[in-house]
Amino acid sequence: MPMQKEQDRLTVGAPTLCIGSNPTLIWGMTAAERVRRIVAAQRFENADGGVVVANLAYAFDPAWLAHLATRPGSVLTREGVPVLAYVSDAGDREAIVKAMHEGRPLQEASGLVRIAAEVAGGIFNEQLRKRETPFAERLEPASVRLIEEASYRGAYKGVTDLLTKYLWPRWALALTRFAAGTGVTPNQVTAVGTVLCIVATIAFWRGWFWTGLTAGLVFMVLDTVDGKLARCTITSSKLGNAWDHGIDLVHPPFWWWAWASGCAVYGRPLTDDVFYIVMAAMLFGYVAQRLIEGAFILRFGMHIHVWQRFDSAFRLVTARRNPNMVILFVALLVGRPDWGIVGVAVWTMVSLLVHLVRLIQATVAQRSGPLTSWLA
Repeated sequence: MPMQKEQDRLTVGAPTLCIGSNPTLIWGMTAAERVRRIVAAQRFENADGGVVVANLAYAFDPAWLAHLATRPGSVLTREGVPVLAYVSDAGDREAIVKAMHEGRPLQEASGLVRIAAEVAGGIFNEQLRKRETPFAERLEPASVRLIEEASYRGAYKGVTDLLTKYLWPRWALALTRFAAGTGVTPNQVTAVGTVLCIVATIAFWRGWFWTGLTAGLVFMVLDTVDGKLARCTITSSKLGNAWDHGIDLVHPPFWWWAWASGCAVYGRPLTDDVFYIVMAAMLFGYVAQRLIEGAFILRFGMHIHVWQRFDSAFRLVTARRNPNMVILFVALLVGRPDWGIVGVAVWTMVSLLVHLVRLIQATVAQRSGPLTSWLA
C-alpha cells in the first residue's frame, strides 16, 4: 500500500480511512470531520474487519453510507473514481486507496460491487418517506453552495404537509445555513421554538390571534430548521429528537383549546355546547389518528402516508398542525376565528375517517400478499 499521508489514517473508534485532504468547508465542517460524524452515526452489518474508505475530494450524502453499510464489499464511484467504499479485503482496500490518491477510475478489485452515483436508480429512505437519488459530488469552493442545497434537500421529508413541502424550504434553508455558519446547535433552535410555541399558546388564549399566528409561524419554520440542521451537520441526538418530537406531539391540542377560548375575548364566542363538541372532536380525532398511524406501522412496517399515491397526496392536507393553521388563518382574514376552529374540528373528523378507511383497506389488501410502498 502506498505510504499514507497524515490525513490517511484510521479514525479512532470507527472503521474509517479518509484519503487525501480538503480544506473546503461544507456546513461549517471540514470534509474529514463530516465523514467522521457520518460514520459515527451509522451502524454496520458484518462490521468485523470492514473499513470505510472515503475520498475527501468528494462530498456524499449520508444515505450512501447507510446503503453501503448493508452491502459489504461495495464501492461508490463518480465517473469511475471511487468516492466511498465499505470493504474488508486488504487487496481491495489497497486498490481503492491507490485510485483515490491518483484521482482515476478504479481498475483493480474486480470483485467489488460498484455503484455509479450518476446512474443510480434511487434509494428508498423509509425514515424520510421518499425515494431519493443521493448526491456524490467533487467538493470544491465553487460547488459548496450546490452541494449544501443537495444536502438540505436530502434531509427533507418527501411526504409531508403542503406548507413544509412548498412554503418553508427556502426560508428554512437560509436559516439552516446561518445556524451552521454561526455554530448554533439544533437544540438551541428547538429551545427558541419551544418559547415561541408557548408564546403562541398564550396569545391565542388572550384572543391576540395575529400575534399568535406570527409567533406560531416562526415556530413552525424553526420546527423545520432544527431537524434539517441536525441532519445536514450530522449532529442528531436522542435528546434533541425526543425534545423536538415531544413538542410536536403535545402542543397542537393546547393551541386548539387556546384558540377556542380566545374567541370569546375576540368577540366571537362559541356557545358552551359548540365549545365542548369542538374540543371533544379535535382531541378524539387527534389521538385516534395518531393511534391509527402507529397501528399501520406496527402491522404493515411502513407509514400510512407512503402506502399508495393517494396517501402521500392526502398527507399534504390531512388534519395536522400546519394544514389546520391554514384553515384558522383564512377564517381570521374574514374576522371569524370561531368559524376557523369549528372548521378545524370538522376537518379533523374527516381526516380521521379517511385514515380509518385506509387502515381497513390495507388490512383487506394484505390478504393477497405483503403490502409495499409505492415509493419503494
